[in-house]
Amino acid sequence: MNKAHQLFDDQFILKTYRKKILKKLPKMKGIKKIEILAHKKNIWEITYHVVVEYKTHFLTKSGREKIISIFCSAHSSEPRRNVYDGLKFLWSHGFNNRHYLVAPQPLFYSKYFRGTFYIGVKGTDLYYFIREKKPEDIEKIVARTAKWFAKLHKLSVAEAYNFNKDNSRIKTVKPGLKFIFEKIKKEYPELYEKYQAAYNIVNKNETFFLSSTRKRWIVHGDAHPENIIKMSGNKLAIIDFTDLCLSDFARDLGSFLQQLDFKIMHRIGDAAYAEKVKKIFLDNYFKNVKIKINDDLKKRIANYYNWTALRTSTYFLLSHYFNKERAEKLLKKVCADLNIS
Repeated sequence: MNKAHQLFDDQFILKTYRKKILKKLPKMKGIKKIEILAHKKNIWEITYHVVVEYKTHFLTKSGREKIISIFCSAHSSEPRRNVYDGLKFLWSHGFNNRHYLVAPQPLFYSKYFRGTFYIGVKGTDLYYFIREKKPEDIEKIVARTAKWFAKLHKLSVAEAYNFNKDNSRIKTVKPGLKFIFEKIKKEYPELYEKYQAAYNIVNKNETFFLSSTRKRWIVHGDAHPENIIKMSGNKLAIIDFTDLCLSDFARDLGSFLQQLDFKIMHRIGDAAYAEKVKKIFLDNYFKNVKIKINDDLKKRIANYYNWTALRTSTYFLLSHYFNKERAEKLLKKVCADLNIS
């Protein structure tokens, strides 16, 4: 039997948590029960990729019951040690519960399951407010998101390592350019030349900049509205640190701007409003990071904007969310920006 099935056995998890987690949460004296929710349950003969939520009913030292959602992200071929190490680094550098800009709390890494266990954050993601067309909430959350990224990018990398080395370059981000080119050439030969030309340009642009400097920044790597969580009026968290790496900070900016643009146009359909919200993000980011934007940085942000659009386009072609019309619309926009005929 695949060992990943144990992650869905409440008695196994209860025993594990009593041993590993109680000592990390000093205000808790016991665990009453655990409810298991599967967010991703891909389990094959020997491989697996799972994301599980455990609604853990703790007993506090005062005798009260408190429910805390603990998550496990585990992958048989992609060990999640980097997620644990990244969260641990962030928690030790000001992204913990004592502050208003936070990340999930790391608990432990399981070498056996190749999985990271962490406490989830309670709140509502930015995409919800976009879907529900709530402009006041959208604008406030986007402004705080800019502060979150400014705080991240100002961190010193002296004590960090490259938490996900493959993810730090366009050419090696999974599934990799070679895989993408081969897949598109086989399934969509009429689009192959444009995809290849566009990917080659954005990759060349990134390579030129990263080769011109030794400086690197801690980058979230997957900046989009569903990973932005409003916890309360002032408290904001960002989740999903699988792609945390050392790279160009412009990547987070370009990626978030593209996804913000994409989601607003899809759900609200107002180009002027999308531009307004993107400006709110950039204005607040540069105000908090205390640097001035110049033409070089604008080009780097635009490069990652186009790269994220390409990733979204290929996602619509190659995943089970197939939508060729939306894929071609994004590709057309990128090609126009990159002067690809």
